[in-house]
Amino acid sequence: MINKVVAGPQAALEGLTDGMTLMLGGFGLCGIPENAIEEILRRGVRNLTCISNNAGVDDFGIGRLLQTKQVRKMISSYVGENAEFERQLLSGELEVELIPQGTLAERCRAGGAGIPAFYTPAGYGTEVGEGKESREFNGKMYLLETALHADYALVKAWKGDTAGNLIYKGTARNFNPMMATAGKITVAEVEELVPAGELDPNQIHTPGIFVQRIFEGKNYEKRIEQRTVRQS
Repeated sequence: MINKVVAGPQAALEGLTDGMTLMLGGFGLCGIPENAIEEILRRGVRNLTCISNNAGVDDFGIGRLLQTKQVRKMISSYVGENAEFERQLLSGELEVELIPQGTLAERCRAGGAGIPAFYTPAGYGTEVGEGKESREFNGKMYLLETALHADYALVKAWKGDTAGNLIYKGTARNFNPMMATAGKITVAEVEELVPAGELDPNQIHTPGIFVQRIFEGKNYEKRIEQRTVRQS
């Protein structure tokens, strides 16, 4: 069995250069590849295209890459709680492609499944559909959307084994599973790394065949984007 373990994020992102396209798993701040993002910051690579549901917050997650102007284009579904993302979008400093959330997820899944394009009703008759091919099915109009791919897919899982098999925990099983299938190189960082054979095969969400590099991450903050507490 192939051992896909690398020493850490520095080795995991070997080959990352300016101008590449990255998929980054997560939703808000949940299930984001914190260690990989820190390594991107350290390397200082620029002109990146980042495919992610959103860009985190100003001082955490992808938001930090926006602060350092390392991102040329964001492909995402919403701006979220990120004031810098909003500022760069409105000023024209950042190229942004906003996509309906379900369409974004399916475009990533299609990329991993080898499906070049698909039809969806989401966005028809709005700005989302401008310039896109449309077609009627059973009396309803649909837009043709193309699959998404990336040079690197950076995902975060709860547990993984040395063969690259992954298990996500709770809401962290968001964009991570489909993005893991759509990268030329998929890098997985996990909270706990175990020997191959220790994971229950029935519980594996991403089979190791999709993962090229895996490492055990450190110092996870797991910030909460909006904390809501019950009144005492």
